[in-house]
Amino acid sequence: MRARSALFDVYGAYLRRRGGAATIAALVRLLAPLDFGAPAIRTAVSRMVRQGWLAPRRLPDGPGYALTERAERRLEEAGTRIYRLGTSTWDGRWHVVALPELPARTARDRLTSSLRLLGYGPLGPATWVAPRPSAGLADVLAAESVTARVFHGPLEGDDADLAATAWDLTELGAEYAAFVAAWSAELSAVDAADPPSAFAACQRLLHAWRKFLFRDPGLPAELLPAPWPGAEAAEFFDTKTALLSPAAAQFVDGCLTNGRKSA
Repeated sequence: MRARSALFDVYGAYLRRRGGAATIAALVRLLAPLDFGAPAIRTAVSRMVRQGWLAPRRLPDGPGYALTERAERRLEEAGTRIYRLGTSTWDGRWHVVALPELPARTARDRLTSSLRLLGYGPLGPATWVAPRPSAGLADVLAAESVTARVFHGPLEGDDADLAATAWDLTELGAEYAAFVAAWSAELSAVDAADPPSAFAACQRLLHAWRKFLFRDPGLPAELLPAPWPGAEAAEFFDTKTALLSPAAAQFVDGCLTNGRKSA
C-alpha cells in the first residue's frame, strides 16, 4: 500500500462522512498504524493537490486539506461499487466507449486505469464496454483531453461471450477465492476490539478488496460462471468490515479530535 492509496481509502471510508477534510497532523496520526511517516504523507498530499483530488482548506485545528468535487464524485462511485450500494439489475444493454484516436502512452495508461476503475473492460485498444453507464466517464475523458463516441444498446449476439471477451472471469473467480483464503488467515490474529489494530486491519482489507474494482465490473448473475466466488468474497468482506468498524471508527474519531484536545 502506498501513502496516496492509503489517503484515498481513509478519505473515502471515513473522512468523506466527517466533513471531507483533515489537517496534516490528523492524517499523520491516522496513518501511523499503517507505518507511514509524516514525510511520505506530506508528499502524497502534495501530489493529490496537484492532481486535483485535494484542495487546501483552513480548519479549526489549522491548515488542512479537503476533497475536491471531482474527488467526491470519484469516491462516491467507488464507494457504491465497493459496498454494492446501487442496483445490481441489468437492462440488457451495454455502454460502449469508442476512441477515434488513442492518446500518448502515459495518458493512455492513466485512461486505461481510470476506465477499469469505472467498470469498463476492453474489447480492443480503442473500444471499451460496461454493463451500465458511469457517471464518472465524462470526468475521466476530460482529464486526459480525450473525445469518444459513446453508445448504449443491446448486443446482437451472445452477451456472456462478450463479457468473457472483455474480462477474464475464470482468473477473476480464482482471485476472489484466494482473497478469502488469505484474509481469513490474516484477520485471525487481529484484535478487533483494539482501535489502532482494527483500523489498520480494516484499511488493509479495504485496500486489498478495492483492487477488485479494477477487475470486476459488476456483471449481472446471468453472465457469470456458477457458482460465482465473488459472491462469497463479498459476504466475507462485509462481515469482516462490520466486525472491525466500531473500533476502527473509534480510532478515527480520536485522531480527528486529538488536535482540538491538545489546543
